[in-house]
Amino acid sequence: MTEAAVISASRHRPPLGGLYVITDAHLTPGNRLIEAAGEALAGGARWLQYRDKGDDETRRLAEARALQRLCHEQGAGFIVNDDLDLAVACGADGLHIGADDAPLAEARARLGPEAVIGISCYNRLDLAREAAAAGADYLAFGSLYPSQTKPEAVAAGLALIHDARTFGRPVCAIGGIDAGNAAAVIAAGANLIAVVSAVFGVADIRTAARRLSMLFKTG
Repeated sequence: MTEAAVISASRHRPPLGGLYVITDAHLTPGNRLIEAAGEALAGGARWLQYRDKGDDETRRLAEARALQRLCHEQGAGFIVNDDLDLAVACGADGLHIGADDAPLAEARARLGPEAVIGISCYNRLDLAREAAAAGADYLAFGSLYPSQTKPEAVAAGLALIHDARTFGRPVCAIGGIDAGNAAAVIAAGANLIAVVSAVFGVADIRTAARRLSMLFKTG
């Protein structure tokens, strides 16, 4: 079976919308990762991204495979951050790409036509326009608000979320989003809100996820 077939063969995925949670090795260390992810999914997260910059490839592959199984059991989608080889190896639903990561065309060739490939566009509509034209599945903008996870991230305003919808791709907002400001982000047009600390940085992960995911039903 080809690499592309591994990804494109079979899976039911949710639409590209709703709560999108991103793991953090400091907030969800290995001994808590699967439990924490399960709580977030039980709270209504529809997409989960595995983000781990460690150099232990064996551990990362085992964790990614476990998360992939968990997401599919819960009817959620599973994305790997940055690492194309890992996304292929674990059978992820797709890959999130930053400015310095694998080119979109290479990711598409290896992951197949059904894979979800998201692109970080930071605070630049020109990058979003190029990504949409190249076939990106969603366009990510941020940081919308000051972020504990990436304090050095560029600032992106809510107007970008509204304007980016003209490119005809789902829009993902990230950076400092929490229960206090998420409704405004959704109202601006975000299809996905991506969060780290607002879910994985609190004691009651399931309740935090439920509170955010419910905003898509009431907004």
